[in-house]
Amino acid sequence: MRAADVPQPILRLTLAVVVWPHGAQKALGLFGGPGIAGTVAGMGSFAGIPPALAYIVIAIEFLGPIALVLGILTRLAALGIAIDMAVAAVLIHAKNGFFMNFTGKQAGEGVEFFILIVGIGLALTIAGSGRIAILPKT
Repeated sequence: MRAADVPQPILRLTLAVVVWPHGAQKALGLFGGPGIAGTVAGMGSFAGIPPALAYIVIAIEFLGPIALVLGILTRLAALGIAIDMAVAAVLIHAKNGFFMNFTGKQAGEGVEFFILIVGIGLALTIAGSGRIAILPKT
């Protein structure tokens, strides 16, 4: 193993660890989440997202990180996550500015978290899984 083999697995695992709990909220109702029915209804009423797209978001956020951990379909999973988070940033969070709502003084979260997620997702879309994966990029 070379040092050049290490960054992609680090990016894959980092993205998976951060995104999967959001997917688990949506898919399974874990971590105080609404589960599938609540997510689909909430996305429809809050953001006007059609049910078919809501199911796609749930799949991307729940299954995408699993694929990233395993290093399978890395480019597809990472691109899906990047698009998902870019849309969330623009449609929901941009109105709250740049910063996260650490002080509780904003109406909601800003876009800084989403910029990081999109950046990691795009980097993995370009680079692929790397050599340390079930289906490595050679």
